[in-house]
Amino acid sequence: MKKTYCLLFLGLILCCHAIAQTQAPIRVKCGGSNYTDSKGQLWQADTGYSSGVASAITAVISGTADQTLYQKGRYNPNTAAGLVYAFAVPNGQYHVNLYFAETYGATQKKGGRVFNVLMQGSPVFSNLDVYAEVGANAALVKSKDVIVSNGQVSIEFDDLVQTAKVNAIEIIPGAPATSLSLNFKYPDGTPVAGTVGYAVNSSLVSFQGSLPLVHGQAQCDLFANPSALGISAQFQVNLNLTDAAGNLLWQFSIGMNPAQVNIGEVQSSELNVVVKKI
Repeated sequence: MKKTYCLLFLGLILCCHAIAQTQAPIRVKCGGSNYTDSKGQLWQADTGYSSGVASAITAVISGTADQTLYQKGRYNPNTAAGLVYAFAVPNGQYHVNLYFAETYGATQKKGGRVFNVLMQGSPVFSNLDVYAEVGANAALVKSKDVIVSNGQVSIEFDDLVQTAKVNAIEIIPGAPATSLSLNFKYPDGTPVAGTVGYAVNSSLVSFQGSLPLVHGQAQCDLFANPSALGISAQFQVNLNLTDAAGNLLWQFSIGMNPAQVNIGEVQSSELNVVVKKI
């Protein structure tokens, strides 16, 4: 039963967000000017940053057809505040690629440059050491899926050892997801015409919305990690189904712990609900 609730909750949220998804990909060459890559994709000149210092080092970068992306960057000059990049986007699901290369001689050693990366205020890459992962002058791409519910993708780089640094940022609408099919019917088998509503509340974040049914059905995407929504504390989920006349047909409320929500192994799922006709 717990698994079904998890699927339903996460699926409903993504369904509502995904419908509004109209954002074109965002590609930014940190610390540099416009650049057209080997695939013909345009990368904007550095934009969206809160602070930091641009850097440029000429080096031959292995593991990429686009060395220019890695030869410039922006770093956070040992400040208490992190370097933050923020981009206005419609609410929805996004796939974020961060591009790194350790090109500075003094930090080309394990532990030479270590930093944390947060997205939407939640940690996604802790104690990141680019040199330890790929070595010197080599391309590294770190990827993460996020959900935006506040109209902005926020990426923060916090210093631990030396200065946090990023070379390029790519934000692509949508993200790999599994699916959940919701099916609402009356006892005689006819589909329900109506709307599914949801409300999610925790000490850190709250949001709500609704999803119209099509022939009694809704196809939803699932997102396996609630932390992408900014949910890291106990939260309450309230769901309801109303028919076209506004009659309440079905509802439930449940408290959930994010640590117990993990549907990464689920490829697809289906929930069938039969409700009394009013």
